[in-house]
Amino acid sequence: MKEIVAVIGWVTGVQGVLGVAGRTFGDGPWGLLHKWWEIPTAGYAVIAVLGAVLAVYGETAKVRARR
Repeated sequence: MKEIVAVIGWVTGVQGVLGVAGRTFGDGPWGLLHKWWEIPTAGYAVIAVLGAVLAVYGETAKVRARR
């Protein structure tokens, strides 16, 4: 289960970072989320932070389970 949370966190974080980067440095958001929803830049930033939190939680849980 922890592996799934980590993967979901990484994918979510990457999509958030791509959205922020596309809005900041390009002409529109990058990634897949903009194809389904119109998300503001702050929303992409929240998605990136949420993904980072999930990824860190999943990775640390995997390390704790190995001990």
